[in-house]
Amino acid sequence: MSGPEWAVVTGASSGIGEHLARGLAARGYGLWLIARRTEALERLAGELRDTHQVSVRVRTCDLADPAAREKLAGELAGEPVSVLCANAGFPTCGPFSENNPAEETAEVQVNVVSLHALTQALLPGMLARRHGRVLVTGSTAGCQPVPTAATYSATKAFANAFAESLHIELRGTGVSCTLLAPGPVRTGFYATGGISSLQRHAFLAWLTPRRVAEAGLRGMARGRRVVVPGPVAKAQYLAGRHTPRALLFPVLRAAVLPLFRNARGTITNRRTVNSRK
Repeated sequence: MSGPEWAVVTGASSGIGEHLARGLAARGYGLWLIARRTEALERLAGELRDTHQVSVRVRTCDLADPAAREKLAGELAGEPVSVLCANAGFPTCGPFSENNPAEETAEVQVNVVSLHALTQALLPGMLARRHGRVLVTGSTAGCQPVPTAATYSATKAFANAFAESLHIELRGTGVSCTLLAPGPVRTGFYATGGISSLQRHAFLAWLTPRRVAEAGLRGMARGRRVVVPGPVAKAQYLAGRHTPRALLFPVLRAAVLPLFRNARGTITNRRTVNSRK
């Protein structure tokens, strides 16, 4: 490959996405930083340019907006991108029937449709060059149904299955796809879902976004199929995949649902405003 290698990071303004961008810049990649918050992206871009002397492009985009997403996909399709970190996502929590329908729809657009559309835009170029990496941020929540986070767990089930399927399809092409499936991570993600007080529960063994991002980047570089950082996440991942539903649902009702209910009970109702990060 001649010239600088470019990486695209969605959801780059905070959390895991921010640290994916930091890790890629430290590895010498030029960056496309994509999120809704221009100020946060510009601040990160300036820091990465100064610290790592890499090229950084800021591209503000609401991935829930079909027209904006289509325009972005068209722009990226013509670029020599070597890495796609499809990381953007957010949760809605609470009974599905009570949640804001617009937020529920936006969640599917961001967590599922944007992942699908940007991969579809960038993968042909990677295959033509026989060089590329895709890193999909899924979740251990995608390994089992999660009542009170029904849409979120369903969107992550798509992300998980999509990434693992592509991993097999891409063998021998010079391109790989890796699923990053974290468990509990200390980010603004939980505040967005209205359950920030859940982070008070130390037994969930919360990881930092930097640790999760670095694990994902290392696994991606090695062409691994799945990366599940941390022992708690590994236990969640295995239990969600292999525990019979007849046993799993009573555990969720007895242990998990009360955590979500209590966490939501301490938060002012957020569903009248669009507070996605």
